[in-house]
Amino acid sequence: MAASPHDPAPEPPVYVIGAGPGGLAAAAALRARGIRAVVIEKSEGVGTSWRHHYDRLHLHTTRRLSALPGLPIPRSFGRWVARDQVVRYLEKYADHHQLDIVTGVEVTRIEVASHSGGEGEPAGWVLHATGGRELAARAVVVATGYNHTPHLPRWPGSETYSGNLVHAADYRNAKPYHGQDVLVVGTGNTGTEIAVDLAEGGAARVRLAVRTAPHIVRRSTAGWPAQRTGILVRHLPVPVVDRLGRLVARASVPDLSPHGLPRPETGLYSRVRQGAIPVQDVGLIDAIRQGRVQPVPAVDSFDGEEVVLTDGSRLSPHTVIAATGYRRALEGLVGHLGVLDAHGRPRTRGAHTSPSAPGLYFTGFTNPISGMLREMALDADRIARALARQGRRARAGVRATRAGRGPDPARLGRVDLPR
Repeated sequence: MAASPHDPAPEPPVYVIGAGPGGLAAAAALRARGIRAVVIEKSEGVGTSWRHHYDRLHLHTTRRLSALPGLPIPRSFGRWVARDQVVRYLEKYADHHQLDIVTGVEVTRIEVASHSGGEGEPAGWVLHATGGRELAARAVVVATGYNHTPHLPRWPGSETYSGNLVHAADYRNAKPYHGQDVLVVGTGNTGTEIAVDLAEGGAARVRLAVRTAPHIVRRSTAGWPAQRTGILVRHLPVPVVDRLGRLVARASVPDLSPHGLPRPETGLYSRVRQGAIPVQDVGLIDAIRQGRVQPVPAVDSFDGEEVVLTDGSRLSPHTVIAATGYRRALEGLVGHLGVLDAHGRPRTRGAHTSPSAPGLYFTGFTNPISGMLREMALDADRIARALARQGRRARAGVRATRAGRGPDPARLGRVDLPR
């Protein structure tokens, strides 16, 4: 039967940008609530960033606390899930939930749709994508990833450094560095784990450049994972968690000061609030104590074939691996909408949206001590619930209007529907 000219036009879908864990979780949660969601992924498959991580990577969060909504991670994957198993899980997840995923298309800019009547409120979103595509969206969930674009500091002299300088994003395993003198720069989880991997994989010498001494925690103590502690304490006052952290560290982590790695001066949770997640020990403590990984001062500059450290000493490693983090790279996509802070990070997350951009959601741009995958799963459900509530209010308003009891539907839609 043909549609009546009085029937409302089909509502645009919610577009989810990124087919990593955050994007897939959001799409599945939306679908479970009857909301059409389309995932747009610039690469050719799901979980692309996970496919490119180094070989030995395992989740630092437990299997049970890392599952996305609607599908447990198989018990056969073990407690600490390996990189390749994460990829398999994400593939299964997309298939299990029958998600609508479009690959090979990159969204380059998100704009408010053109105004039309009423009070001049925006009427949804327009996504500009490769191939000249313009996609109309009811709402948008940005899930392009915490580790999006590798960041390599502009050290003086690095452009003319004659040695091998690579970012940790290009590191896969220790095989290419067998017998080499390697300097790893950065003491986050990635840098410390790569240093251990190199030491175990046959590098002749491994040094770890330290700018700020990290907090080191045991991944699990007597069967109790550090992640569960992070969940329990994350809403406590910062000074309280800092004191608890110091007590736990002195009881469980040996003092590495004689080996060149002092205990941090700033409290654990104070550092977390500044964006520095504790390092989970997957062999670092033993490697430092045994001299297989040697902490050294931070990198100051490069000079020909030498690396100059902040204490004035000079090294001549074969390779420098910079585990210096990533950028979110959201400026081109949404920077013009006033939704990013001074560091280029979203000001809101989960079900919260900016007053200047209602209907524009972000997930996966924090790295909490309670576990990134766990928080993305929670965010997904919150976003889906928020959109479902708004949809119900909008439909109720339309029914009331048709019965002669409500306001103009166009005005109601622009107020209640996420845009």
